Amino acid sequence: MEAATGAVTSTLVLPPRLTASAQHLRDAAHRRGLRTVQLPTFEVPAGTRADHLHAGPSFADAVAPLLGIAPLEADPGWLTRLPRELTRREITLVAIGEAYELRRPAFVKSPNDKNIPAMIYTDGSRLPGPDAVDRQTPVLVSDIVDFTAEYRLHLLDGGVHAGSQYAEHGRLCLGPPSSDALAFGTDLLAGYGHTLPSAIVVDVGLVDGHWAVIEANAAWASGAYVADPDLALDVVLRAASPTASVSVRDRPFIRRFSDPNQPLSPLQA
Repeated sequence: MEAATGAVTSTLVLPPRLTASAQHLRDAAHRRGLRTVQLPTFEVPAGTRADHLHAGPSFADAVAPLLGIAPLEADPGWLTRLPRELTRREITLVAIGEAYELRRPAFVKSPNDKNIPAMIYTDGSRLPGPDAVDRQTPVLVSDIVDFTAEYRLHLLDGGVHAGSQYAEHGRLCLGPPSSDALAFGTDLLAGYGHTLPSAIVVDVGLVDGHWAVIEANAAWASGAYVADPDLALDVVLRAASPTASVSVRDRPFIRRFSDPNQPLSPLQA
């Protein structure tokens, strides 16, 4: 357990293992006077209190309901409802049982979780089988494209709050966001910000010289790369806050917690 000196305003709960990005956010929280609690396991000890969370989906599902924290995330099918000129590829949301029938290479991932590894599968037979996941588990199936540069944008209240480049041609490449990436994010929010929670991460990139949306990710579960950690923390705190504090606007985006023994499936909603 770690605490900042000075006045305590709220508490950020963290998982057993911290990435370098999570460590930077923890340090930013301390500078702000927030308290942090790093749990040694996914179990919440009696008497634990926390207001915010920064961790992966499995940890969030285990601890957020017990702590009264409401993590926000995009609708699983959000990408599929964007126009083609904003994605530059065909993307569908299907049950993995249907994806088993794919007979072509495709990029497949879980929409908001990590139970289906995000990667190119040569065909549907290469996906995790029904012995590993429920056939109704939703997956995003995308055409394969080459993003020449990729950027992560932390969005807050309809604006681009922080950002970082993280890749070139699929390889890690860290740096500041380009002005064009920031402008594309601003334009995206102007047209589709109402379809996202007030605090979210959206990855964007260049495809054949055109800007495109890569995906949306929950800010509470996303690394900040080399974005300003103090600004990224602003987004994380809003993206996973006490349930009672969530605005009417954001309530439709509260994550539906999964049973730890069953895969999350919005198709069952």
